[in-house]
Amino acid sequence: MSAPPSTVSGPSAPDPSAPDPLHLAVALDGAGWHPAAWREPGARPQDLFTAGYWADLVAEAERGLLDFVTIEDALGPQSSHPTDPDERTDQVRGRLDAVLLAARIAPLTRHIGLVPTVIATHTEPFHVSKAIATLDHVSNGRAGLRIQVSGRPHEAAHFGRRTFPRVGVEEFDTPAGQELLTELFDEAADHVEVARRLWDSWEDDAEIRDVATGRFVDRERLHPVDFEGRYFSVRGPSITPRPPQGQPVVSALAHQSIPYGLVGRAADIGYVTPRDAEHARALVGEIRTAQSTAGRTGDTLHVFGDLVVLLDAEPGAAEARKARLDALAGEPLTSDATIFTGTPAELADLLLEWRAAGLTGFRLRPGVLAHDLERITRELVPELQRRGAFRTAYEADTLRGLLGLARPDNRYTTARAAGAVRR
Repeated sequence: MSAPPSTVSGPSAPDPSAPDPLHLAVALDGAGWHPAAWREPGARPQDLFTAGYWADLVAEAERGLLDFVTIEDALGPQSSHPTDPDERTDQVRGRLDAVLLAARIAPLTRHIGLVPTVIATHTEPFHVSKAIATLDHVSNGRAGLRIQVSGRPHEAAHFGRRTFPRVGVEEFDTPAGQELLTELFDEAADHVEVARRLWDSWEDDAEIRDVATGRFVDRERLHPVDFEGRYFSVRGPSITPRPPQGQPVVSALAHQSIPYGLVGRAADIGYVTPRDAEHARALVGEIRTAQSTAGRTGDTLHVFGDLVVLLDAEPGAAEARKARLDALAGEPLTSDATIFTGTPAELADLLLEWRAAGLTGFRLRPGVLAHDLERITRELVPELQRRGAFRTAYEADTLRGLLGLARPDNRYTTARAAGAVRR
């Protein structure tokens, strides 16, 4: 990962009728999304729990001009079973804390967004809000979060505050499964709402820092959020000044109507897992319906398609590599997302086809980070640039700017200007 990818200049003047350029992100997890990725040459399994390993990955993603990276996290070790722990010893187990890792990497990068995973279940929004606000400060406005839930009984046992019934994936469509999902995602929506209020609890000009007068802060511009809900009761204000972006970017992965509701109500980016272009169009429609139901029709809400990708320049090579990895793992790779094996040009064809179905970007999950991340940054990106579908330089200094999201007004400043803030 030494040399930057080549870039190809686009047309000399933009075509106003052309679709907006794609947004691209990569999802970082362990050695890659294939369970046997850690056994590949160059995978660096001995470095998986070092800052340098992750810094190298993010540096490569930034060389490819990607919008952001997401960093996986969980409240329990990885498992080959969707709802229960396993006893396997032949796959990567264990992770570094995603938020702390992002904060460590932030000063080493300049442009790329950093979006750690945060599990709303069993965590306090006050703690999460100040951690993400801190990440936004140390990255100069490049922070986001991926909100996630956990209904696994063995993870609840780590905290001892509540219990969940065991509900298998096959039971999610039953009344018991729908009840659990509704509880988890309603809690996640409240979690995001509390965080957003806390990010606004310091107005932008609350810090005076005037040595001559001895005034550091204007207390009238710090506000209690006074949130009272089913899951949280939070007084506020935050202890951390308002983030540089005002509101860091909130994202969530969604697979069915209840999570779509969370995206429509609370997120700036929703990740979906289409099977084909027709399915992508249907998923975008569901997200837009949820957005309208939440009263957010005028807001910019990105819908990204998630794909697991294994890429090679030679036709057939990626399929053969996957077959070899599957043999090492002892079983074929499975995923909630479509698994793409092919050339970068073929992937570019697919991304542009799905963009026409309404997706505004893609979050790619490299099968083997040691191999497929560079195929994304050094082959897919130039291919998209040749087609005028991807940036040739970073055009904004913040993650919201890269995504075309305006910096939101502070709710308390707006209310105070209207004379509505309680004194």
